[in-house]
Amino acid sequence: MAFDGLGDKLQDIFKRMKGQGKISEKDLKAVMREVKVALLEADVNYKVVKQFIDNINSRAVGEEVMESLTPGQQVVKIVHDELTQLLGGTQSKLVISPKPPTVIMMVGLQGSGKTTTTGKLGRLLKKQGKRPVLAACDVYRPAAIKQLQVLGEQLDIPVFTLGDKVSPVDIAKGAIEHAKSHGNDVVILDTAGRLHIDEVLMEELKNVKEVAQPTEILLVVDSMVGQDAVNVADSFNELLDITGVVLTKLDGDTRGGAALSIKSITGKPIKFAGMGEKLDALEPFYPDRMASRILGMGDVLTLIEKAQENIDQKQAEEMQKKLMKAEFTLEDYLVQMDQLKDMGNINSMMEMIPGMSKNKLKDLQISDKDLGQTKAIILSMTPAERRNPKIINGSRRKRIAAGSGTKVQEVNRLLKQFEQSQMLMKQFAGMATGKKGKKGKLKFPFM
Repeated sequence: MAFDGLGDKLQDIFKRMKGQGKISEKDLKAVMREVKVALLEADVNYKVVKQFIDNINSRAVGEEVMESLTPGQQVVKIVHDELTQLLGGTQSKLVISPKPPTVIMMVGLQGSGKTTTTGKLGRLLKKQGKRPVLAACDVYRPAAIKQLQVLGEQLDIPVFTLGDKVSPVDIAKGAIEHAKSHGNDVVILDTAGRLHIDEVLMEELKNVKEVAQPTEILLVVDSMVGQDAVNVADSFNELLDITGVVLTKLDGDTRGGAALSIKSITGKPIKFAGMGEKLDALEPFYPDRMASRILGMGDVLTLIEKAQENIDQKQAEEMQKKLMKAEFTLEDYLVQMDQLKDMGNINSMMEMIPGMSKNKLKDLQISDKDLGQTKAIILSMTPAERRNPKIINGSRRKRIAAGSGTKVQEVNRLLKQFEQSQMLMKQFAGMATGKKGKKGKLKFPFM
């Protein structure tokens, strides 16, 4: 998951600091040295790290922090604020042209996930009530046009193509005319990439830009390549004057250096983040929320938004009643796991809960394979066992394991997961109702 390595180190540093009653300049200097090393190891640009540390030091050495009753917390707040600024400050939304169609030009190197991101962005805009059309302007990569057409069919979004014998400039021009005559208010141009930046690629992209006059030029970069992603962004920005960046594979990069460097180096904001392979795994990028996740503060707003998008409200209310009455069964657990899977990576969802550490999650690692195994185990139980797992003794566990084609250890693991999930769901329920049973403090739609 993005920033896992950096987040773990920063959280460990500040956990030690929070317990201190007073912080001297010497203490602060030692902490900032650790933070600096953690950022450099996360592949953050050296100049960016230096400026970041200088900003924190200039704010933290003030009397207000040094004489505060909770200086550690004050320093963490300053680091959170500076991380937010480093990531862009505020969310940068797509600019929509007042005169349709809005033209969005997708650019980037080959292999960055540009075509898939084009489809994901189309899906996102469609959900917002737009009527997008995808334009297949990559006439060089084998099967690029077919890939976009398949995505269009899956998403029920039209794809404009003139084949691979027509120039990308003419395809872009034709796509815009098609949009005007067919009522499409957004045109997303999937342009060609190369394995490296070259003059031919840039000249072609400049020609497409001149004809299409795009409202947005989004650079798609693979966050897994680390500092090279920043260099690519800088080069594309210099030649095309991009309006924003889409970071793909952010769910697989434990370092996150690219995300922390791009805004400072290019001056252009990260507008979206690819958080997985599924077509719904493209998220608007919120600097403040990402900063909170890095520092272990959770990301409740994103969690709620994902829940509202994926969870059936009526079913969720029934589940909440069962939880409050302690009637939550293994069958309910299975339904809940299916719903959480629809929201994306379960472990990344859990990490959005404030204070939810990796230690608490270690026995809750759920993959698609695990989910299939879980179903097999639960379906091998009797109705009485599903309703009351406490009656499942050693002989019952052996029978369930044999019936589901699993081992007793795997049955034990599931029962442990269920027990932990009950505790987790009770936490959610408490957050949903607030203290002393007062409703409305914080509502989780999937509860």
